[in-house]
Amino acid sequence: MSQTTFSRLSPRLQQAIGTQLHWTSLRPVQEEAGQALLDGENAVILAPTAGGKTEASMFPALSMLLDEPTDAVGVLYVAPIKALLNNQAERLGQYTEMVGLRRFVWHGDAKSGDKKNFTKEPAELLMTTPESLEVMLVSSRFPTPKLFRDLRMVVVDEVHAFAGSDRGAHFMSVLERLVDLTDNDVQRVGLSATVGNPEAILEWLQGTSKRAGRVVDPPKPKAGRDIAVLLRPTIADIATTAAGLAVEQKSLFFCQSRAMTESVAQRMRGRGVEVFVHHSSVSRQEREEAEKKFGHGGDACIACTSTLELGIDVGDLNKVLQANSPSSVSSFLQRMGRTGRRGGNANTTFLVENTDVVLQACAIIELAKTGWVESVPVTNRCFPVLVHQLLAMTLQFGGVTRNAAWTTISRVPDFRGVSREEFDGIVEHMIAQDYLFESSGQLSMGQKSEKVFGRKNFMELYAVFSSPVLYRVVTAAKAEIGSLEQNFVDNLVADMSAFLLGGRAWVVEYINHKERTVRVAKAPGGKKPSWGGFIPQMLSQELCQEMRRILEDDAPLSYLDPEAAGALAVYRADLGESLRGAGIVTRYEDGKVLVWTFAGGRINHTIKYILTLLGGWKVVADNLHLRLEGESVAPDPVQEIFDRMRTEAFWQDEDIWSRVYASLPEYRLSKFQPAMPEACSREMVAGYLLDVPGTKAFVQGRPPANTIIH
Repeated sequence: MSQTTFSRLSPRLQQAIGTQLHWTSLRPVQEEAGQALLDGENAVILAPTAGGKTEASMFPALSMLLDEPTDAVGVLYVAPIKALLNNQAERLGQYTEMVGLRRFVWHGDAKSGDKKNFTKEPAELLMTTPESLEVMLVSSRFPTPKLFRDLRMVVVDEVHAFAGSDRGAHFMSVLERLVDLTDNDVQRVGLSATVGNPEAILEWLQGTSKRAGRVVDPPKPKAGRDIAVLLRPTIADIATTAAGLAVEQKSLFFCQSRAMTESVAQRMRGRGVEVFVHHSSVSRQEREEAEKKFGHGGDACIACTSTLELGIDVGDLNKVLQANSPSSVSSFLQRMGRTGRRGGNANTTFLVENTDVVLQACAIIELAKTGWVESVPVTNRCFPVLVHQLLAMTLQFGGVTRNAAWTTISRVPDFRGVSREEFDGIVEHMIAQDYLFESSGQLSMGQKSEKVFGRKNFMELYAVFSSPVLYRVVTAAKAEIGSLEQNFVDNLVADMSAFLLGGRAWVVEYINHKERTVRVAKAPGGKKPSWGGFIPQMLSQELCQEMRRILEDDAPLSYLDPEAAGALAVYRADLGESLRGAGIVTRYEDGKVLVWTFAGGRINHTIKYILTLLGGWKVVADNLHLRLEGESVAPDPVQEIFDRMRTEAFWQDEDIWSRVYASLPEYRLSKFQPAMPEACSREMVAGYLLDVPGTKAFVQGRPPANTIIH
């Protein structure tokens, strides 16, 4: 009979689990993960929030450290945010102390004296962020070769928050530089609650490791879910209903923007419920106070953005409330997973403003019921981080040859789509622009890099992202209303999008990316904005296609309240019949052509730029449809362009695509963008705004990669 995971653990750890934790058995995910990790495999471990993923990775890690002691860092625990490190510090501190080991938490808030002591006498378990690791590698004050000479395992919590992003490319780059300091094949472990493509994430996380890999995803018991969608047409209505639901409960109230978080929290106060606020603009002290009081106190509600979506433990929850709808099934599952931990059903109550959001919430719920969740995109041409790593290596080593830099960079999965010729072109561009300086075959920091990134001892270089770029929000009369972050502005659409700021609703009139301003007008009373209420979002093709399926259907949805059910019935009556059995639906109304695609934001924006270029019309795109205006606009010429798009020759026409790319706005998506060649910058912006392969497949009538079958 094969050994259990528990029997394979170090005897000292076995004793501590039984006598100090009083555990009588391991959970299935801990049993399966333990076998994989003790066998020396890399792994991605999947389990719901509070499902035991941390112990599934850390018990085998601690057992390894006990069986083979080290006087350096043996295990690295990496988290995407400091709050998660702080939240896990007590638990992992308990686990290490109960077997005579140590852990140290290193991030920007750690005391310099404690860091100095750690470098002299390293703890076996280091908990940190990728940015702090970069600081340690680049700064001569830290003896990284000594600290990491016996690194054996890295555990990446919330791995889905890294993969496919600049931060993920940065982390993998730092990890490969750390691996150079040890002779060990460092074991890679990723933890996640929700991801649609765990095999791809595992392949990405393995990097240069030669170990075997395994996805640990044991069957999950069917859990009950209590879900409701309530239509409440104003912020005041949403706040009033939320306050009533939160009385004598412990709840999280997720909002899609900081403005709405503040607005509903203010209106909920004084209604018999204690309310805290938690988002990225709230001071660290206030956020930590909210977490502390909430985790150890009684009934209360935290109104929050996605800052509490990750695995921060705020104790047992009674309810999850959701203002409007998240933009993904993954976010919905992460948020709902905060409830139902200690018995009882997991639950979420949606409080939505209008019919569009009713439809979006229904689509997310229906997709979740099928077991579908989004795949995390894995990139291989991450130019901003490639530029960042070139600069970081010159700082770390004082100088680096092209071949040495290429050897390190080419090992990182996020750069594997970049050829040596392209790499050399980037280096030449950076030299020409004075971001790099080359002498005697050694690349070093150029004067422009020192000027741009050298402030505060190169603090701007340690992270791949900087403080958010802010756009001023102004009226036509030049009155300044406030500011918005660029990632919010990038999803706004002139003449369509609306948002809340300063307690009022505003409609977008014009966006000036060069001057970083958004001109707005007051939203007319009673006007229903046509893009997701006051929450503009780029939605996926799969989610939008599910929205279409719901409109085509006539089956009642039991979780809708009477108001929401009535709104959906009106929507179905207006559009549902037109959609049944049709492909792309075109309507001609009041001198405008409406093209209903339900293709999602990126595909619709790709179509928008094509129609603008070839038709000369004004085209406004959202997630579900495009609106065309102009003197010659009519269904027939629109159809002719779609017919052209269905031919293979169209997608091979280099002239069309060079003109499409040239027409894209000059978005600044990275602080390293000015150091990139124009072609790389243009490709990055196109990748952010457009989905050319997806658009081609869509208009040619091919099903999407993750077609939902009902």
